[in-house]
Amino acid sequence: MRVLFVTLAASPHFHVQVPLAWALRTAGHEVRVASQPDLMDTINAAGLPATPVGPRLAQDESVEELRRRQEKAAERLAEPPDAQELMRMAEDRPELLTPDFLDGLFTVMTSAIFQNFSAEETVDDLVGLARRWRPDLVVWDTLMMGGAIAARASGAAHARLLYGLDLVGTMRERHLASLAGRAPELREDPLAEWLGWTAARYGGGFTEDLVTGQWTLDPAPASLRPPTALPWVPVRHVPYNGRSVVPEWLREAPSRRRVCLTLGLSFREVMGGDQASIPDLLTALGELDAEVVATLDAGQLAEVGQVPENVRVVDFVPLDALLPSCSAIVHQGGFGTVQNALAHGVPQVVVPNDLWDIYPRAELIERSGAGVRLSGTGPLRPAELRELVARVLDDPSYARNAARLRDEMRAAPSPAELVPRLQELTELHRSRD
Repeated sequence: MRVLFVTLAASPHFHVQVPLAWALRTAGHEVRVASQPDLMDTINAAGLPATPVGPRLAQDESVEELRRRQEKAAERLAEPPDAQELMRMAEDRPELLTPDFLDGLFTVMTSAIFQNFSAEETVDDLVGLARRWRPDLVVWDTLMMGGAIAARASGAAHARLLYGLDLVGTMRERHLASLAGRAPELREDPLAEWLGWTAARYGGGFTEDLVTGQWTLDPAPASLRPPTALPWVPVRHVPYNGRSVVPEWLREAPSRRRVCLTLGLSFREVMGGDQASIPDLLTALGELDAEVVATLDAGQLAEVGQVPENVRVVDFVPLDALLPSCSAIVHQGGFGTVQNALAHGVPQVVVPNDLWDIYPRAELIERSGAGVRLSGTGPLRPAELRELVARVLDDPSYARNAARLRDEMRAAPSPAELVPRLQELTELHRSRD
């Protein structure tokens, strides 16, 4: 069969798709990857055929565009709060999940995020590609709903491959429940409205699978997954960190406990910068009785004075190669970093922020006993971080619980083992002969 992968032009989002794409390809299926032009070199470096769709995403410009869209969308509300408040997809406090909040959330998210990433030109190109190439299955990034529209327009089956917690599915269920309790004339649904008129351009209409897929592929361990009633198919996370060379120093076992410090690629490429103070992070870790490997680029180091003696700074090293030698990892809670740590059973210390799903994921890690997170908000407190890292290093229960989650992850079907199931689901869901 032919399988089209659709990904946001951000390498961490694409990296999650690579092992499954290669599993399908090695099983004899044809695979293509579609994304904005920014990602073509990254896709080619993974050995997969790439097709550009739509305009460049241009992340530096996109962050500013995102802020502008947030503010414009918030203006549509009767009493607009701060626009950033209306992007809290991870909000789970019942007293705040009011109909007004849910309406505002999907008003801002539809305009600022979903429409931005699946722009009209991007969807046109995706539909054109799908109608020409005729994929049997489209696997799409949860933020690229244009992939679902392209599948519908070409008669292909389609599935979401999650990057992070399923906040879209969870919040969508809440919003639908809220809408069902209102009079018909009060059921405004900006996400369904946008997807409906977009699908209508290609002869279709709105159905809920355009939001959440005909089924959802989730590489996270089941114990770290929020509950939803959506059709769900587990797949084992296989780390892929891009093209790299393992450095010589990493070929030898460390002489003492090793701690990885990484702020992840998402914050460099998508989120508009780091959220924690790098000098404070290095100050906290500089007094540890451990070797610290910090993956920081020149821009991140610009604000740093003297690097502590126990810290080795590298611009990039593949986490899949580094983490097996580590006793702990300190990071900001991004999905790719967490998945790499889980895959290798490494205890985690999370320095969280309120972007997307960071807080709830940090809470799940702490609740599992496989790591800890910094408490509260505000500036990072080096003494607190140092104490947490020392605790994770010295208390063997964190390593045991991290190993338990690693084993849970390994129990899920590998991408290769999943291929026959995808063939069955594709045959069941595609709408053409």
